[in-house]
Amino acid sequence: MATELNTAGTTLAGAGIGQGVAIGQVLRMSAPLPEPADTASTRTPDEEKARVQEAVAAVAADLRERASSVQGTAADVLEAQSMMAEDSTLADDVSSRIDGGKTAERAVFEGFAVFRDMLKDLGGYMGERAGDLDDVSQRVVAALEGKPAPGVPHSDRPYVLVAHDLAPADTALLDLTKVLGLVTKEGGPTSHTAILAREKSIIAIVGAAGADGLADGDEVIVDAAAGSVTVSPTEQQRADAQRRIDERAAALAGGVEPGALADGTAIPLLANLGSAEGAEGALAAGAEGVGLFRTEFLFLDQRLAPTVEQQREQYVKLLSAFGGGKKVVVRVLDAGADKPLEFLNDAHEDNPALGLRGLRSLRANEDILREQLTALAEADAQTDADLWVMAPMVATIEETRYFTELGREYGLKTVGVMVEVPSAALLADRVLQVADFASIGTNDLTQYTLAADRLLGSVAGFQDPWHPAVLRLIGEVGAAGAAAAKPVGICGEAAADPLLAVVLVGLGATTLSMSPSALADVRLSLKRYTLDQARSLAETALAADGAAEAREAVRAAAERFTSHAHQNRNEAPQ
Repeated sequence: MATELNTAGTTLAGAGIGQGVAIGQVLRMSAPLPEPADTASTRTPDEEKARVQEAVAAVAADLRERASSVQGTAADVLEAQSMMAEDSTLADDVSSRIDGGKTAERAVFEGFAVFRDMLKDLGGYMGERAGDLDDVSQRVVAALEGKPAPGVPHSDRPYVLVAHDLAPADTALLDLTKVLGLVTKEGGPTSHTAILAREKSIIAIVGAAGADGLADGDEVIVDAAAGSVTVSPTEQQRADAQRRIDERAAALAGGVEPGALADGTAIPLLANLGSAEGAEGALAAGAEGVGLFRTEFLFLDQRLAPTVEQQREQYVKLLSAFGGGKKVVVRVLDAGADKPLEFLNDAHEDNPALGLRGLRSLRANEDILREQLTALAEADAQTDADLWVMAPMVATIEETRYFTELGREYGLKTVGVMVEVPSAALLADRVLQVADFASIGTNDLTQYTLAADRLLGSVAGFQDPWHPAVLRLIGEVGAAGAAAAKPVGICGEAAADPLLAVVLVGLGATTLSMSPSALADVRLSLKRYTLDQARSLAETALAADGAAEAREAVRAAAERFTSHAHQNRNEAPQ
């Protein structure tokens, strides 16, 4: 049934993913299963336990099958979900509830809920997985009840999918020939839904207040560039949106070129990768190199650190894919906080985000750092890529000096640091007297600048790299890089925002690194502005009072630049 939202031209606001525009009719996700009744079981405990084992096995097998059909983050998340389903501690909890007289359905519901709440309380990376556990619980209960698991509805025609939120298992296997766009009420620009949507190049708006009021059949315009959903658009709005869709399609069909501004200023566009397997896709998307290679995949879920030989094999694989002198920036192990490793730091910390993480953790276990640098140096000697190595979570000049000297001890040619802590940004002029380059991790820099856990939903509104305080710190690093003639890259999710990418260049960024699927839109966005215009947009953002104000002010200014350029092209003599 239509709601009060179904008024011509009504708009909802949220965080846009990408630069695209879509027009289509709404199809909502099926509703979650109702809570199972808390009634006494009429079966024996053994019968109920057998039902749970069968359901869990079926769900885990389904998740593994889905994981095998996808790559990247989606595959990792689905594999993790399959392991959650079969977790022995969870199984013991469910069994004890069944022994107490619960039905299989109720025992699963209660047992999974307890562990979900525990994950939420842990926060960080583990807290982020609470929603994944909810999805697994729903799937197991559905299997027990003989019902289809809640998920993406089937449709023979294209549609805009609207959901409260989207589980990774559903996002991973969306039919991209049918899904025109995605709108969710929950989530932010760094949520699982946003990251997976970006990887799959889905036009999406996440965190759209009022999305629950959209009904099946409502016509909407999903405008990721504007971060808006227009309900029941007018003919003029529909025509404007279609024009933009056609213009973007024509521009993206023009082939892959190196990243550059309208005046020819080169801005190399690089890829963020989590494993060497993503290299082929990144190159196909037009990546000019790698701006962030996360080495954590080698260490996570391991009881012991990988050997030098095991690491070298993976580094050689990566560097070989980017041969011919292409730039590859490798970040040494960034563990601790939301990525705890028992062989690195198993001590409890009340506030791990401010504890022994990143370079601090590696210094406390220097043998692991030295083995990693050894493997990188050996891989570098065997390949002809341009290897750069950087340390995470550097906060002081002393830490900068420690890491750069250690890197040079192993013969590494280009050694730098990540700027994720405000102290490093404020001292960037001195940091870059020591380091060969700086790479700004905007996710953590935003978190630490605004004192808001980037994985905590209650403060998600603060996690916005458009905030002028964050941009001012980025500008400090950019200015320091220019003064010292040292490169300054951006490797956080902010670089994947096509308009914010222009602002970052205006603040002094010399390279941008992002998920490969974001490269095309960022490349297209950069080509619309000159360096002087990028600097003007940066000044506009810095003059704002908050993130939302900065975003809107820059959008308005950018529209004036592009409108003026469009008018000049139309008035040019034929």
